[in-house]
Amino acid sequence: MVVSASPPAARADPPPAPRARSRALRGAGLLCAAGVLVLVMLLSIWVGSKGIPFASTWSVLWHNDGSADAVIIHDQRIPRTLLGALVGAALGLAGAVMQALTRNPLADPGLLGVNNGASAAVVSAIAFAGVSGVLGYVWFAFLGAAIASVVVYLLGTAGRAGATPDRLVMSGAALTAVLQAYIGAVLLIDPDTFNQFRFWNVGSLSGRRGDVLLQVSPFIAVGIVLALLLARPLNVLALGEQTGKALGAHIGRTRVLGAIAVTLLCGASTAAIGPIAFIGLAVPQAVRILVGPDQRWVLPYSMVLSPVLLIGADVLGRILNPPEELQVGIVTAFLGAPVFIALCRRRKLARL
Repeated sequence: MVVSASPPAARADPPPAPRARSRALRGAGLLCAAGVLVLVMLLSIWVGSKGIPFASTWSVLWHNDGSADAVIIHDQRIPRTLLGALVGAALGLAGAVMQALTRNPLADPGLLGVNNGASAAVVSAIAFAGVSGVLGYVWFAFLGAAIASVVVYLLGTAGRAGATPDRLVMSGAALTAVLQAYIGAVLLIDPDTFNQFRFWNVGSLSGRRGDVLLQVSPFIAVGIVLALLLARPLNVLALGEQTGKALGAHIGRTRVLGAIAVTLLCGASTAAIGPIAFIGLAVPQAVRILVGPDQRWVLPYSMVLSPVLLIGADVLGRILNPPEELQVGIVTAFLGAPVFIALCRRRKLARL
């Protein structure tokens, strides 16, 4: 008896590739985040201590007629908003890169001593060089941030073991403690220095005009490009040193370039508006919960969503106690801390 072979089952059409669908969703989400950023920037240009109707704001935004409203918008609010967007993007990227370099989801740019290096340089400039004003602080703050990052890296790479995330973290913590002690000593000895330093140290976008934006934008632009180019190497670094080396990755070069990017981004941002807390810590953590650990998405999302938080906090600070303003550094601390605690309580910290 011959048994005829059953005809092969017809193949079903393959479903759409999950990877392609995921990329499309993430891309659409990034576009939505960019749209939210544009709306927040427009809100920042419209809202202020002096009430200007939205129609008038929109009109003078595109046509500077020289009126009092136009002067306020073009000379104060637009530079302030653009600086907030640039600094927010820089802080978000710096935090994401720092967390990827150290493989520590609780790391932030202050971990390398960048903020304290900038603060120590500003204190020294005020106390010993008689420097005053934001434009005078910028270069000292940036130089201090760069020196602190170099010192941390040299300490972290000393010895046969070379640079490791743990060594970099410990070196940054040690230098931070030393710099904080130095800053406290100078401020206690010189009350005049304390009076000047405290206005910069609280973190503020108020009073920052176009000249500050022009000074720091080249450094931030280079840092942004460098950070985005490191997305793939940071993905490999997340697999561990041995696996990364087996895949042909240059671990040491990635860490050096990452440290340079963090220094440029966080150093220039801190120099421009003072230390800002929680932006570089909370936003990348929230982004990883949304899009996963792939740095090719974490970095651009952090770059777009961090300015939303910073500019939104600045707008909120203008309307909470009119006509006075709450500094953006205070508002971000109040907003960022509860949000970050909620993220930690809701689920485990997103893995890198």
